[in-house]
Amino acid sequence: MSFGSPNNPYGQQPPQNPQQPPQGYGYPQQPGGQPGQPGYGYPQQPPQGVPPQQGYGYPQQPGYPQQPGQPGYGYPPGGGYPGGPVPNVASMGRRFGARVIDGLILSAVYFVLTFAGIAGAANSINDCDPNSADYTTCVNNAGADFATKFGAVFGALALLSLLYEWLMVGLVGATLGKMAVGIRVVKADTGQKPGLGSAFIRWIIPQVGAIFCGIGALLVYLSPFWDKSGRQQGWHDKAASTMVISN
Repeated sequence: MSFGSPNNPYGQQPPQNPQQPPQGYGYPQQPGGQPGQPGYGYPQQPPQGVPPQQGYGYPQQPGYPQQPGQPGYGYPPGGGYPGGPVPNVASMGRRFGARVIDGLILSAVYFVLTFAGIAGAANSINDCDPNSADYTTCVNNAGADFATKFGAVFGALALLSLLYEWLMVGLVGATLGKMAVGIRVVKADTGQKPGLGSAFIRWIIPQVGAIFCGIGALLVYLSPFWDKSGRQQGWHDKAASTMVISN
């Protein structure tokens, strides 16, 4: 029996086409692949000890780029909030608590200044001699002096209120009351400190409202309840482009 007979199962196989590269083992490669690139098909398993992200297996999904300084996904604490509600808006309860604390601080200063003025006026009246012909004139002068000192105390309190909230919100982002409850004021578009210009606008609007028997100021402080943006911005916040967030 000849080895070249077609009936011989052990006969030689016909030679392969020399122009066609030999196929490797495993799943066949798809035609049309680029030279030097592995064929398509199921991805190879990575060697032992090689992490899967080193180019083996299915291609990795592109990651979402994070902004510089942001610890993770979502809005950064204190960062910019370009559109839409943010998750760390300060609650109205905290904002009310901050107002109460700031009010107590300013009231304590007001009490001290007022007491000093009253004490000074009382001393002036005590210096008047009841037996003197000018006693009435002396008492009137002491009363005028008290009114002058009381006006000075009121003016000093107004100036202190301005400097206290204006400078601290503008330069620090929070008053002592806001620090105590863990909230602060930021620019709504950048998340940075408001600056002196925005802080002054934010302060002056409630003061103008207070001229109308205090009702206007009360409405300004309650206006965040009517904000539909989800940021709870009051009218003074919208005018100053600010918002209040939790630390």
